[in-house]
Amino acid sequence: MSGARAGAFDGSGIPAGGGRVGAVRGTVVIATERCKGCDLCIPACPPHVLEMSTETNALGFHFPLLHDGCTGCAACADVCPDFVFEVWRYS
Repeated sequence: MSGARAGAFDGSGIPAGGGRVGAVRGTVVIATERCKGCDLCIPACPPHVLEMSTETNALGFHFPLLHDGCTGCAACADVCPDFVFEVWRYS
């Protein structure tokens, strides 16, 4: 996977410091075993590509699952109290 770690981005689809350059794409790596299932990331996700799993981790908590369409906006990481998201944007 080629990409750059997410930096300043306001979720608008326009990268910081530049104009629209096409669809912004990204992904997140989720440390599911650290998640405590607070559910804050789900409504925070602007493209609505996160949902809570029906499965539980070793701690007994549900964790988020990622679907296609992530923009790498980092809203999930910004609200996560357990730092389970590593956000990447494709270049």
